[in-house]
Amino acid sequence: MPFRLDSIDEAILESLSKDGRKSFRQISREIKVSTPTVKARYERLVNIGLIKAVLPIIDTGKLEKSAGKKIENIRTDVIKNRKIKLSQDMLVKMTCDYCNGLVAAKPTVLKFGNYERFFCCTSCRSLYKEKYRGRIESLSNQ
Repeated sequence: MPFRLDSIDEAILESLSKDGRKSFRQISREIKVSTPTVKARYERLVNIGLIKAVLPIIDTGKLEKSAGKKIENIRTDVIKNRKIKLSQDMLVKMTCDYCNGLVAAKPTVLKFGNYERFFCCTSCRSLYKEKYRGRIESLSNQ
């Protein structure tokens, strides 16, 4: 007998498709059901074989060799479902979460709730905190 998805199953799958790293608690708050319900439903979806794996989606446009050379033809490898060989000499280009400028050196970090935001300087971090003060406080209190 085939398994029929209900609205809770669909909501869990939708939430995970947006961010597969979400905790069961985050999903439960988002879809307004209990955390044990989300956990049980997730495990059932895995057990019936609908969820095979939770895999990262790598933005290859942000990768470059440490010498500053861009990696060529990597997008075609992703399209053809080939494995990408990552190495320790690759760098991830980071952008500031406030001004969208490049983060040149070590980023300034703001942690709140289950989130981390990265900034190019302390000024951008302060401006971000000021702009999103209400959201940061509500997420920190959860």
